Amino acid sequence: MLGGGGGICADTGFLFTVKNFEAWESGTKLDSVCVKSQNKKRVDKMTEKKEVSRVKITTEAIKESYGKISKFYATLEGIAEKGLRKKGLKLLAIQEGELVLEIGFGTGFTLCELAKSVGETGKAYGIDITPQMAEITRKRLEKKALIDRAEIYEEDARNMPFDDNLFDAVYTASTLELFDTPEIAKVLKEIKRVLKPEGRLCVVSISKEGHENSFFLGFYKCLHKIIPKFFNCRPIYLEDSIRETGYKIVKTEEFMLARLMPEKIVVAEPQKAGLR
Repeated sequence: MLGGGGGICADTGFLFTVKNFEAWESGTKLDSVCVKSQNKKRVDKMTEKKEVSRVKITTEAIKESYGKISKFYATLEGIAEKGLRKKGLKLLAIQEGELVLEIGFGTGFTLCELAKSVGETGKAYGIDITPQMAEITRKRLEKKALIDRAEIYEEDARNMPFDDNLFDAVYTASTLELFDTPEIAKVLKEIKRVLKPEGRLCVVSISKEGHENSFFLGFYKCLHKIIPKFFNCRPIYLEDSIRETGYKIVKTEEFMLARLMPEKIVVAEPQKAGLR
């Protein structure tokens, strides 16, 4: 989430869409609204190519929403993002002895993997704004005997309580797209502050790049606008956002979540001064 929620920000909305589509169709005809919206966008696709929806729901509302679903969130995160998590961590390639940070650790599946990877000489840090998620993650770390290798904080990614140039690597999945558009750059710059000059960043996000005409993303975006409390994240131009905040993209990979939701994994490093 906003430094919180983590994990599968889109999956709650995604499952809601698939399982309840017929109910919506016979009730509010929400699908018809979205189809009309998509048709309009195809007509004017050139002018809207780089459009990204705004996030109008407040931080407190998102925090409350994720707090309420935290009890069953672990099941969704554990099943739906297993493959995506594996790919992202493989690309980030955490080494023993490193200091790593996860932003938006959710129910702790990835943070546990990071704690394993850093070994006894490293440390895995995590931030999330949701107290309920933090408690679940703490218990998960304790159960797996990894609590001594990790530190968790209830903090906001826009203003992190860490020193400059501290981390060897930063990982964040399904979190950046929860921030309002002007704040995405703020979060990426804050990550750059706490990341070592030779450090690396791995971001996993719903990708709009190359999927501007995707009917599924258009439908999801429509739901985000109409009922943002349940569909509180949206597709973003991830690579553009990363480049524009002073990073060099090293690797990219795409992953289709549930064969419908295009997710992009991007590994980047801070751009050296004077280079573009």
